[in-house]
Amino acid sequence: MHPVVPQPTPITRVTKELSDTFSIHLDVSARGFSYRPGQFNMLYLFGVGEVPISISGDREQGQELVHTIRAVGGVTRPMRTLKTGDFVGLRGPYGTYWPMEEAHGKDLLIAAGGLGLAPLRPAIVHALTHRDRYRRVIVLYGARSPDELLFLKEVERWRGRMDTEVAVTVDHAGDDWFGHVGVVTALVPRATFEAKDTVAFVCGPEVMIRFTVRELERRGVSREAIWVSMERSMKCAIGHCGHCQYGSHFVCKDGPVYRFDRLAPIFHVREV
Repeated sequence: MHPVVPQPTPITRVTKELSDTFSIHLDVSARGFSYRPGQFNMLYLFGVGEVPISISGDREQGQELVHTIRAVGGVTRPMRTLKTGDFVGLRGPYGTYWPMEEAHGKDLLIAAGGLGLAPLRPAIVHALTHRDRYRRVIVLYGARSPDELLFLKEVERWRGRMDTEVAVTVDHAGDDWFGHVGVVTALVPRATFEAKDTVAFVCGPEVMIRFTVRELERRGVSREAIWVSMERSMKCAIGHCGHCQYGSHFVCKDGPVYRFDRLAPIFHVREV
């Protein structure tokens, strides 16, 4: 596939996830498609524009490609009208990915905030499919309210497994919520893992990443073992437009997944 030419790709179904969030399922069986958990594609809505969207499905279901989208901009809002049989332009995959092999034989801790669960979902599914490759698997997930919990039925299945620790929290809730209330970072001190032998993946709003990394470091996890996804301002996916420049990095090429020690010198600098 040419790196800048979107290929028309049919939609097999559209799934409503939340009031403002939906998933589109693309049929890539005609040409095949290979990617790694954490990578993203550029989706083109004909006559409207193009946006970078993380791949959020099961990597081993090679016939179907899933992207979970929040309708917040000039391209993603019109995408809500897409339906089965429509086409979008597809190019990719792009970017770095979650280093699943780094965690082999270790504790794998995955922390997600809000829509950040979507880029982490392929990593979680991969870890649970190949459960024998990892020691402990811990998933910490937080959203603003119970109504904004993504992939809720799937999260409930993960929580039902005897070999996986899953903790869910919301920032605020009514009397009908019986789970944990508080920010996702509050779950880190409660999780069970061996800090010196843990690999952590973190994705969510930057403030959530900042405080989650701080809590992980307090527990003794080194910066070299923490990986974060920095999906910000990407436009072209090939490092030509400069929109996603982050210090000396181009997020679309050098990221979006970074080992935190390589990002730390600029992560806390304002206006970068």
